[in-house]
Amino acid sequence: MVMRLQDRQTSARDDVAPVTVRVAGRTLQSTPVFDTYWRFASARQAVSEARLDSRPQPWTDDPILAGHRFTNCYRAADRVSQAVIGDVIYQGPQEWEDVFFRTLLFKIFNKESTWQLLTCAVGELRWETYDYQAYDRVLSAAFAKGERLYSAAYIVPPPQLGEERKHRNHLRLLEMMMTTGAPGRVFEAATMREAYEVLLSYPALGPFLAYQYTIDLNYAPQLGFSEMDFVVPGPGARDGIRKCFGPAADGIEADVIRYMAASQHEHFARLQLPFAGLKGRPLQLIDCQNLFCEVDKYARVAHPEIAGISGRSRIKQAYRLDTAPLRAWFPPKWGLNT
Repeated sequence: MVMRLQDRQTSARDDVAPVTVRVAGRTLQSTPVFDTYWRFASARQAVSEARLDSRPQPWTDDPILAGHRFTNCYRAADRVSQAVIGDVIYQGPQEWEDVFFRTLLFKIFNKESTWQLLTCAVGELRWETYDYQAYDRVLSAAFAKGERLYSAAYIVPPPQLGEERKHRNHLRLLEMMMTTGAPGRVFEAATMREAYEVLLSYPALGPFLAYQYTIDLNYAPQLGFSEMDFVVPGPGARDGIRKCFGPAADGIEADVIRYMAASQHEHFARLQLPFAGLKGRPLQLIDCQNLFCEVDKYARVAHPEIAGISGRSRIKQAYRLDTAPLRAWFPPKWGLNT
């Protein structure tokens, strides 16, 4: 079924009253971007399902959605997350120390080609056999040839740990985490926030990265935190929240994200939007956080008159069809794999 996101927007009455919600003791009035959030989620999930079902294009007739790159509604369904789950966490030795090491090594670069480069050159990547010089030789040779080691998805600032190159300092950071007991302290954490605070205590890992890394580690079988436990809004999410609710939501962004997760069924029903979730799994806090980032981008074109925080006015990444087979394999503890 072709989803008509723009048709739904333009067919709606122009004088529809804003939605009023109570969040963290504040009364927030929505802008038109608030309803676009739910319409976008419904349409983007329909595109994902159509691709997984191998339906022919077009998967949407919305020109913004069709012409630009947007991540999935569910973070775990994105290509890089699928690589983390399937190729990193659940491949190789399953001792927690090794799972932690592999996951953080991958996420520091967040680029599949860098992971493949290391595994092809070094072999099985384990903390017990880790050799700084060997890893550096591989990465430095690739850097010298002009190969990109890092994903552009988000900036990973280099810690100042005495090395000249960014990747060398990041290897030193990973060494520091492993030798100062980070794996054990994350494993023993009673809550996701406690695990996050362990990572946050290390150089160059600010709130956004520490939270993202915690989510990745939580895909592993050794951790059992709910994705509804805790959320840290990133810069893109803050932009999207501003566009949905204006400055009145400043400072309570995490509460707004929690409201979105708690009220999702109500708003999909209110707008008569189909949304069956991820094999029945509703949107979690991390997914609602990510959707705010994507709706911020979408609104730059669909609602250019509504300002965010950053002032960005265009979507940088155009959509290009990835011919690689889609994967949809999730942490077995979620019970979604068939």
